[in-house]
Amino acid sequence: MDEANEVGMNIAVTARETPHRRAIVSPSGTLTFDALNRRANQFARALRRRGLQAGDTAALLVGNRPAFAVAIFGAMRCGVTLTPINWHLNADEAGYILDDCEARLLVSERAFAETAQAIRAMAPRVESGLAIDGGIEGFDDFDAALAGENDADIDDPIVGSRMLYTSGTTGRPKGVRKTGLRRAPLVPVLVETSAFDHDNDLMLSPGPLYHAAPLLLNLLFPVNQGAGIYIMERFDAEEVLRVIECERITHSQMVPIMFHRMLALPDEVRASYDLSSLRWLLHGSAPCSIDLKNRMIEWLGPVLYEFFGGTEGAVIFSTPEDWRARPGSVGCKVPDTDVAILDDDGQPLPPGEIGRVFTLLPADDRFEYFKAPEKTAQNRVGDHFTMGDLGYLDEDGYLFLTGRNADTIISGGVNIYPAEAEAVLHDHPAVAEAACIGVPHDEWGEEVVAIVMLRPGHTPDDELQADLVAYCREHLSHFKCPRSVRFVDDLPRSGPGKVLRRDLRERFVT
Repeated sequence: MDEANEVGMNIAVTARETPHRRAIVSPSGTLTFDALNRRANQFARALRRRGLQAGDTAALLVGNRPAFAVAIFGAMRCGVTLTPINWHLNADEAGYILDDCEARLLVSERAFAETAQAIRAMAPRVESGLAIDGGIEGFDDFDAALAGENDADIDDPIVGSRMLYTSGTTGRPKGVRKTGLRRAPLVPVLVETSAFDHDNDLMLSPGPLYHAAPLLLNLLFPVNQGAGIYIMERFDAEEVLRVIECERITHSQMVPIMFHRMLALPDEVRASYDLSSLRWLLHGSAPCSIDLKNRMIEWLGPVLYEFFGGTEGAVIFSTPEDWRARPGSVGCKVPDTDVAILDDDGQPLPPGEIGRVFTLLPADDRFEYFKAPEKTAQNRVGDHFTMGDLGYLDEDGYLFLTGRNADTIISGGVNIYPAEAEAVLHDHPAVAEAACIGVPHDEWGEEVVAIVMLRPGHTPDDELQADLVAYCREHLSHFKCPRSVRFVDDLPRSGPGKVLRRDLRERFVT
């Protein structure tokens, strides 16, 4: 399996040993490991037939369905970089990603045909397209393209990669490109604690696969280990419970907003489902309060594991035993990595003192922001990088988070950067200046609030507040937009004139 991993052929090994084991289960179809492996071979050959070579990029505008997995595992064995695009984005946002990633081919499903055609026109490097379910003008039919290819294992596999996009403080997303191809340092602890019984275990994937955590932890990790997954087309709290019971789900990875939604179900609904098969539930990607996690443990038992990290990488892990000993900690570093707490001058701080959280990835699992060396450098101190989180280490090296760089808002497990909404608000004729911050929200973790200075002649009332929210929604994906507006006469600033978001948070977060 280690040799197969080096060339992206893990599932080929499982397909030879247990061809009829379920790999992908979903409402839209099921694939055994043999079928998934054959389809991946066909997709790899279809990419090559269309001129893509190792190092080229293909993009994916596809929802949670088996074809998503086929594309990922096919690209991973022919050296192609695959960029999944968030299908909730509007055409301008998605088109930017398609063009910036330098994709030569776009795979889309028919449900997103209008967006696919619009963004393809914005990306001149895209030479061809494949349409799942057909019916997109100018795109070849996905199934027909694969059916014409040999489904045997390719003779010359080359490991490919993924490049996912994460929003940036400059208002445009940035591609996170891995510069090392070795197994991520978190994988060994995931393998050890998940303890897959391959014949019987099934991993539930309730979140959108275009996000880093669902893609890496709900899809690639279990399937590459030889375990099957159940893909939900969209999250629904009670449907999660039904699937766990009916499919005897053993593993999953979720975000805290999903915990909120499940716990909000009536007691009699939650009690009506048998969830005893679930023994490993990983969470991360957003803050989880002590109360919320303890309520989940009271309900499900000591099955919660936690990681801390993002698209760039994750090196912090916590077990149920860690939580019992240190409530509130997100865990400690995994082997071959490092965590440091640094002050604003980049100097290390002693245990118990709050500073910026920096982590070290092994030399063969580093990343860079695609075509943005200045952004790559901005988050580095030596070989350590930060995602803007604040926290401290205790005497035993366990990490406790206390906050975040105020430029970053995490709502429902999704990173939102205020510069995007601010840029839209600044185009509104009533707005002199605007700053967006995140304020606590019981379910979402945080919600976006706009702090606005008005131009003379405009009245700060409910009508204008509603108009500003609606204006943002006309120009941005709704999840990036403020849910409310606060009007101020002035914005706090630093000596050089930069808006002090931390001061705004202290003022408006109660």
